Amino acid sequence: MKEIELIRDTIKRFGERKEYPKKARLLNEGDVSEYAFFIERGCIRSWFNDDGNDITVQFFFDGGFISSFESLRLCKPSLFNIETIEPSILHAVHKDALFSALNDSPDLKEAVNELIYHRFYHYQRLFLSRIKNSPKRRYEELIRENPEIFRRVPHHYIASYLGITPVSLSRIRNKDRH
Repeated sequence: MKEIELIRDTIKRFGERKEYPKKARLLNEGDVSEYAFFIERGCIRSWFNDDGNDITVQFFFDGGFISSFESLRLCKPSLFNIETIEPSILHAVHKDALFSALNDSPDLKEAVNELIYHRFYHYQRLFLSRIKNSPKRRYEELIRENPEIFRRVPHHYIASYLGITPVSLSRIRNKDRH
């Protein structure tokens, strides 16, 4: 996809390549986001704390982008944390450099808008799935859309993403195998 390549190249050009260990916090819930990231290699999750429970919102993999775009753009506290799940190589671009590049390039601005629209669509699907679908159906959709997820993501994070307990996830997976 041409748009993805344009965003990736911009972040690489204006950003800094960094290696992060597993469980590195890139953004804390409540902090104002200063960076957008391109994931060269790794697995990242966004999550928030609900009364001591981690609730995973989304996973991001090689070739993806992550930021709290709302926080970055509006200078508001982030509603979620961003954390590496495995050792990761990321390109981090500061918001000043990103916004300068966006102002200089209508094509880049359109590409970022498309990325944000796709992210918004994902969040709408997740929200509606939590309302209308059973945990088993949410699990089946996740496996269909992202089959390698169980190889790279700890199961308790997947359970949190699906809105179920790790025990319930284990039961669903065991029934699915038989």
